[in-house]
Amino acid sequence: MSNELPLEHYMSVSLAEDKCSASIQIVTIPDSFTYTVNDIIAFLHKNNVRHGIQQDTIQQIIREPKPFIQTKTVVAVGDLPGDGIDGEIRNLYDRDAHMKKPTELEDGTVDFKEVTRLTNVRKGQLIAERLPAKDGAPGKTVTGEVIPGRKGKEARLKIGKNVVADGEQKALYAAIDGMVVKTDNEKINVFPVYEVNGDVDYKIGNIDFLGTVVIRGNVISGFKVKAAGDIRITGGVEGAEVEALGSIEISAGVLGHNKAVIRAGVNVKSSFIQDATIEAGQDVLVSQSILHSQVRAGQSVMCTGPKGLIVGGAVQAGEKVIARTIGNTMSTPTAIEVGVLPELRNELTALRQQLRQVQEGLDKTDKALVLLDQLAAAGALSSEKLAMRIKLTHTKKQSLEEQAGFKERILEIEKTLEDTDRAKVEVISVIYGGTKIVIGRYTRFVKDASPRVHFVYSEGDIAMLPNV
Repeated sequence: MSNELPLEHYMSVSLAEDKCSASIQIVTIPDSFTYTVNDIIAFLHKNNVRHGIQQDTIQQIIREPKPFIQTKTVVAVGDLPGDGIDGEIRNLYDRDAHMKKPTELEDGTVDFKEVTRLTNVRKGQLIAERLPAKDGAPGKTVTGEVIPGRKGKEARLKIGKNVVADGEQKALYAAIDGMVVKTDNEKINVFPVYEVNGDVDYKIGNIDFLGTVVIRGNVISGFKVKAAGDIRITGGVEGAEVEALGSIEISAGVLGHNKAVIRAGVNVKSSFIQDATIEAGQDVLVSQSILHSQVRAGQSVMCTGPKGLIVGGAVQAGEKVIARTIGNTMSTPTAIEVGVLPELRNELTALRQQLRQVQEGLDKTDKALVLLDQLAAAGALSSEKLAMRIKLTHTKKQSLEEQAGFKERILEIEKTLEDTDRAKVEVISVIYGGTKIVIGRYTRFVKDASPRVHFVYSEGDIAMLPNV
């Protein structure tokens, strides 16, 4: 090496804050630059950079150092830690659930005979298990330190009625004989089953059952059926009220005479819906048609059978509405609204208020603790004050956990409210004039019939795009 001066005379090494990259900055170069790749690697080692060295970049610097003067050039890159795998809840009670789904017949109607073979479990049966989260692969900084992999999020068993968990909350068992039902927020329950072999009419009367109800007939106008589990109806529903914390399935459809109200914590499935009010926590799934009805779904409304028609009324979904045909040639006013979850907006307001209260409480606790710490430092802490300090430290820990929980949920909700990316109205066949499309805060009126299109939010407006 003909250069007399050491490399640090000409260049410096800087580390990124997270130590996942290192850069060289050449300040000046001698007339003849005769350093080798190994010299620069040795210089990096001297500066504690040992891992992820980019030899190609170093060769470029040696071949032609001039372009690299006065700029920072990354010469080592660490390995970023891998994402963890989230834990999950595996259901063990319904291994052959796919065998029991109702089959859709060619004319778009649904054969529910299979559905009414129920998912029954025995007392003591294992019905769900929690699979733990896994950590991601570790990374490495350019200085050779290991960065632990990101942790996956643990799943939680959501315990409903008539189930028991083991001490570690890893397994869930049925506490009674009955039927497993998931209610809103993915709670797992076991409910007894109440069966009606025929219509719900004056002979049977109204039903309010703390379990699952199966009706092998119709629900006649003026009657009410309420269940803490699911409701399965092999006939139809007239102007009646049907309410379940789980899902509701109606094989012969709803002819509501503007009196029917059907509410489910999870899904509503029916062959058709006419002149009725429908609310579902998750999805409304209709094989034939939704006519002149008020329909609200937390996630999606699907009306995609061979007929698949939505005409009149208003259909609202948190995420998407997919139908074969929307509206008709007579331009019957039809409103389709997506990307709106009123209950989430309310929850967000409440959470922000709770977060403010927790923050105020934390500020007070911190001030009190500062005073107590000063007393402790001066050796003037009485046993009474010591007990208070312990209690306040515990309160602070609890408040910080609460605060973190609130913040996480607020972020989750804000994401979904901004997430008009997922909001979509899709028309498989044709949409007619007279239809109003609302996405989030934006509205668009459809003037002319358009075939095979979908509507999404784009740059402050609702775009109508051809289906791919």
